[in-house]
Amino acid sequence: MQIARILQSQGFGSRRECRSLVRAGRVTVNGNAVDDPFLEFPLDGLVFTVDDEDWEYREKACLMLYKPPAHECTHKPHFYPSIYTLLPPELTARGVQSVGRLDQDTTGLLLLSDNGQFIHTWSSGKKRIPKRYRVTLKHPHTPEFIRQLLEGVLLHDEAEPVRAADCTPIDALTLWLTITEGKYHQVKRMVGAAGNRVEGLHRDCIGGLQLPAVLEPGDWCWLSPAHLAALEDYPQTA
Repeated sequence: MQIARILQSQGFGSRRECRSLVRAGRVTVNGNAVDDPFLEFPLDGLVFTVDDEDWEYREKACLMLYKPPAHECTHKPHFYPSIYTLLPPELTARGVQSVGRLDQDTTGLLLLSDNGQFIHTWSSGKKRIPKRYRVTLKHPHTPEFIRQLLEGVLLHDEAEPVRAADCTPIDALTLWLTITEGKYHQVKRMVGAAGNRVEGLHRDCIGGLQLPAVLEPGDWCWLSPAHLAALEDYPQTA
């Protein structure tokens, strides 16, 4: 593929803008300077730099973000900054979208991609993908409260009770809660229906993928083959 088309596919601007980048001497490919925008390169294992920043060619962008508090999962936020301001502009130019959303005050693991099939797979409720949250409560939990979450609570506008896949206390005011659906404000509504209130919410796991300890709030990284394999590694439920 021509280097200008490669740059365009990776979010570096229009075809004309990418040709100008190359002609200005701002691009190298596999360590070699390139000044002809029409030169062609194989895509497999391609590494290029723009303004001395390394990039690996990726046909599709799949990444994870440690969402910090006070950020909205939308391109048009109302009250807080968008999560997309935390990403390089090249990724937003590619059209990456969050896989589902976290409330502005919820932190933790968020997947993003420009791959429609990936987004559909990991946001669909049909696969019953487990998502684990660390929940901080307003009032101490009780055995009855945990029983209700595990056996199911009826949410407003829902015909059937909604159950937690797992509920494990951490301390008097904190617990791990795993859900396999993606209903609107589900954890907060479940906790409210069981007679308590969420004071803090953090998602640390989707499928079998746990938020890496090396990521700090606001950090992002590409999903590696190991990460993608971990996503799929979770107990299947009926």
